[in-house]
Amino acid sequence: MNDNYRKLPAVSLPATTVLPSMIMHFDIGDPKRARSIEKALQTGSVLFAVTLRDPAFAGVVTEKDVFEYGTVCSIRNVAKLPGNAIRVMVEGKARAGIIRLERESCLMAVVEETMVLPLIDEQEAQALTRSLRDLFELYCTENKHVSMNQRVKVMNMTSLEEMVNAVSTSLPLDWVARQKILDAADLKQRWEVLYEILIHDLELQRIRQDIQKRVEERINKNQKDYFLREQLKVIEEELGESLPVNEVDEFLEKLEKLKASDDVKARIRREITHFKSLSGNSAEASVSRTYLETLLAYPWDEVSEDNEDIAHASKVLEEDHYGLKDVKERILEYLAVRALTKNPDSPILCLVGPPGTGKTSIARSLARAMDRRYVRISLGGVKDEAEIRGHRRTYIGAMPGRIVKAVSSCGVSNPLMLLDEVDKLSNSYSGDPSSALLEVLDGEQNCRFSDHYMEIPVDLSKVLFIATANDSSTIPRPLLDRMEIIEISSYTANEKMHIAKEHLVPRQISHHGLTKKQLVFTKGALEEMISGYTREAGVRQLERQIGRICRKAARMVLEEHQESVRVKKSDLEKFLGNERFRPERLSGKNETGIANGLAWTSTGGVTLQIEVAALPGKGELVLTGQLGDVMKESARTGITYARSVASAYNVAPEYFSEHDLHIHIPEGAVPKDGPSAGITMATAIISAITGIPVRSDTCMTGEVTLRGHVLAIGGLKEKLLAAKKAGAARVLLPDANRPDVTLISEEITGGLDIIYVKNMDQVLENALAVNDKRDV
Repeated sequence: MNDNYRKLPAVSLPATTVLPSMIMHFDIGDPKRARSIEKALQTGSVLFAVTLRDPAFAGVVTEKDVFEYGTVCSIRNVAKLPGNAIRVMVEGKARAGIIRLERESCLMAVVEETMVLPLIDEQEAQALTRSLRDLFELYCTENKHVSMNQRVKVMNMTSLEEMVNAVSTSLPLDWVARQKILDAADLKQRWEVLYEILIHDLELQRIRQDIQKRVEERINKNQKDYFLREQLKVIEEELGESLPVNEVDEFLEKLEKLKASDDVKARIRREITHFKSLSGNSAEASVSRTYLETLLAYPWDEVSEDNEDIAHASKVLEEDHYGLKDVKERILEYLAVRALTKNPDSPILCLVGPPGTGKTSIARSLARAMDRRYVRISLGGVKDEAEIRGHRRTYIGAMPGRIVKAVSSCGVSNPLMLLDEVDKLSNSYSGDPSSALLEVLDGEQNCRFSDHYMEIPVDLSKVLFIATANDSSTIPRPLLDRMEIIEISSYTANEKMHIAKEHLVPRQISHHGLTKKQLVFTKGALEEMISGYTREAGVRQLERQIGRICRKAARMVLEEHQESVRVKKSDLEKFLGNERFRPERLSGKNETGIANGLAWTSTGGVTLQIEVAALPGKGELVLTGQLGDVMKESARTGITYARSVASAYNVAPEYFSEHDLHIHIPEGAVPKDGPSAGITMATAIISAITGIPVRSDTCMTGEVTLRGHVLAIGGLKEKLLAAKKAGAARVLLPDANRPDVTLISEEITGGLDIIYVKNMDQVLENALAVNDKRDV
C-alpha cells in the first residue's frame, strides 16, 4: 500500500458534508453505520466521513454512490439517543480522496489526504484575500447569521487559505454548497466557489429587501397587519405563479350555488364586497367573515318533500305509541288538512301533559311520518329575548337566535321544530322571550321573521312548529292564543303495562346488549313495578327501573354464565330493593273534620286528606301543610260559607269568635296549591263545627264560591284515576264537568259512583254521613 494511503472506518452521510476545521454533529440510526463509529473509537477515534450522492440511497455503498472527496474527522463525543440511535460530534481535520471502499466488519475506506494546492502568485493571493474580506463584511452587514466573534476573527486574517476555511465554516450553507467547496482542487477554485455563493446570497437578500420595500409602499400606516398578505402576493408575482383561491372567491363560489332569492343574494354580495375591502386580520374582518359564513350556511330556499300518505302516518304513530287515541286522531286530521289545502299557515299544536307521557316522542314520530327533518329546542329557563331573536352582530360574541341556528343545523328551511317546555319560559331585564316567540308562531308575521343577527328577513312559514308544556296555565296568554292545545293525560295501569311490554322492555333489552331470550319479564313483575316502584303520570321512571334490572341481568349473564334471567314478582326486591310506594287507600271509617279531596300534580292525580280541628280560642285561623295562596283563599272562602249556613245546623253565631279553626293537609314538606279544593275544605270545616262525620268512601273535587256554587275543575282523568286507586266508591264532581266525563274511558270510570253537584247543599247532602252507619 502507498505510504500516503490510510485505511479508516468510513461512514456515508445522507445530505450532510463535513468541511475541514468544522465541528458538527449528526445522528445515526443504521446499525451498519453505527459499527463504523464503534470501529473508529477502537482505533484512535479517527473516522472518514463522505456524502452520498443520492440522500435517499439505502443499499450497499460503493465508490460510485458517494462523492470522490470526503473529510478525515476526529470523533469528539458520542451520545446515545432513544430507539438505539446515536449522536456523533466530529471535527473535520483534512480533505481526503477515496482510493477504494472495502467491506469488513464495517465499511472501510482507503483514502489519500490531499492538500489544497496554494496559488503561486503571492500578489494575486493578496488581492483575492482582500476581495473575500470585503465581500464577507458586506454579507455580515446584511445578514445576521454570523456571530460577531467569527466576524472579527475573519477580518483579522491575512492568509487566504485560513480565510477561505474560516468563511466556509461560518456560513449557513447547505450540503450541496459545502460539497462544491470540498471538491475544489486548489485554493483558487475554492475561493471562486465561495465567492459565487456569497454573491448569490447577497443577491437573494437584495431581492427580499426589494420585495419588502415594494410591499411597504403598498400599505399605509393603518394597515400594518396586512403586511404578510401583500408580501405573499408580491413574491408570487415575482415567481409568475397564480394566486390560490382566497376567502372572497370561496364566498362568491358558495353564493353562486346558494338557493335563495335575488334580494338575499344581492344583500350577501354587498357584504362580500365590504369584506373584500377590510384588512384580513382586523376585528371587523373577523365579524364580517363570521356573518358571511352564517348567511351562506342558512338554507334559504332549500326544502325537503313531505310524505302526505295519511295511512303511512297512522302506521308510524301506532308503531311508536300505545293508546293516546284522541291525540293520534287530532294529528292525523291536522295532516289531512295540510295535504288538502297545501297551506303552511296551519295552527301551532301544543302537546300538554305530565312529564314522561310521550310529548317529545310524538313530535319525533310526526317528523318521521312526514319525512321531515327533526330539530328540538329546549326553552326551559330561557329568559333572554336574544336567545330567540339573536344578538346585534356588532356585539362581542354575537350569534343568531336559537330558531335560526336550529334551521341552519337541519339544512332545510321546512323542518319539524319542537319547542320543548314552552311553559317554562321566564323573563328578566334582558327582555321577554315569550313576546319574541309571538312573531315566530304567528302565521301572519313569521314569513318575514326578523333575527337581529341575520338582518335579512327569514321565512319561517315553512317550518312546522310543535310545542310541548306540562301545564297550559303557566303559558303566557298571548302565546297560548296562537296555539291549539292537545291534552295528553296520565296513563292508566293497563296502558303502562302495554307500553312496557311493547316498547320499554324491548328497547332497554336492546340498549343493554341483551336478547329477548336472555331476559324475560313476567306480567306480575311488570304490574308490581308499576304499582309499587313508580308513582308517575308517564312511564319515564318505569323505564329507569326496567333499565336497572337489565344492568343487573347483564352482569348475571357474564359473571354467572346464566343463559336466561326470568324476572318474577317475587324477584323484584332482589333487583330493585324494598317497595318504594304503597297504594293510597281511604281509611274506611267516617271521621269528623276529615274530608277526602282530589288533586292534580306533575306526577298525576293524588288523593288529598284535609283535616280541620275546632278548638276553644279567639276566632283565629291556622293553616299548615305548605299551602299555596290559592288554597289559602279556598280555606277562607270555605269558612265564610260555613258561617253563612251555620244557623241551618244549629251553630250559634258566637261560635266562630270563641273557637279557633286549624286546617291541615298532611305531608307538610310538600308544597300544595290549586283551585279545586274549595268544596273539600268547606265540607271538612262544616263537619268539624257540627260534629257530623264525613263519609270515608267519598272523594270530591271542585271550587266553591261565597254563595256555595261549585265551579268546574281540570285534570279530571288524573283525579278519577287517583280516586279509583284509593278505593273510593263515590266521587263528587262539579256538574259543569259532566261533558268531560263522557270522554273518559270505561276503564277509569267503571266501578265509580259519580255524583254531579251544582252547589254546596248537594255536596253536604252526599258527603256528610248523617244516615251512614260507619260513624266513629
